[in-house]
Amino acid sequence: MSIQTLTTGLPAPKPLQLGQTALFLDLDGTLAPIAARPQDVAPDPRRTSLVERLAQTLDGRLAVISGRTLEDIDRILEGCVIAAAAVHGLVRRDPDGQVFASQPHPALPRAVEALHVFAARDPGLIVEEKAGLSVALHFRQARDQADAARACARRLAVETGLFLQDGDMVAELRTPGASKGDSVRDFMAMPSFAGARPVFVGDDITDEDGFEAAQALGGIGVMVGPDRATGARFRLADVDAALAWLEAAK
Repeated sequence: MSIQTLTTGLPAPKPLQLGQTALFLDLDGTLAPIAARPQDVAPDPRRTSLVERLAQTLDGRLAVISGRTLEDIDRILEGCVIAAAAVHGLVRRDPDGQVFASQPHPALPRAVEALHVFAARDPGLIVEEKAGLSVALHFRQARDQADAARACARRLAVETGLFLQDGDMVAELRTPGASKGDSVRDFMAMPSFAGARPVFVGDDITDEDGFEAAQALGGIGVMVGPDRATGARFRLADVDAALAWLEAAK
């Protein structure tokens, strides 16, 4: 997305009308608060009930698009969503339950080993391996290591050819391939989504491709969280505001 398209000071979106909407939801920072450790995000009755209602009302036009693995998506949402794109789009589960996954990059094991070596310097650094397709270095609990962590990830990306996915207090090295935007386009080409207006809701810079894809297809992007430069056209203040907006949808 071109920097010229990024803006700040966005308005809140209007109440969501579900009738002709195809809804794409990020998970962490959108449906669930960011936790100190990825494994600390647990199922929540309010969230599960909301997503179950949305899935039923939208009649198949709902997908979760997340950097999480499919297993984590299903754990956190208690299996209430079928259509999902995981690991930023490298794994996709279609509405009929079929799963498609990219082939792992051969250099990924080298990156995993290098990040584990780096993480040994501080107990607050967490290495998260994702379905053999990606590895993330979290430094939310070791903020003084942020610059060194990002530099390490940049170096490994150059050396290995892995794609560097920067995020909120995380640097991720993943197999090159599909993005969240590609996942939106793929779902929108399916019969259950076709003809609807895509709405992508996400919080992080990893969601910018999703905003762009939804808006190129005639829909909108809704950014969740503090004001920042984004390609989305609307903003909600935080996870609670996002949940309340979705709960009010008709």
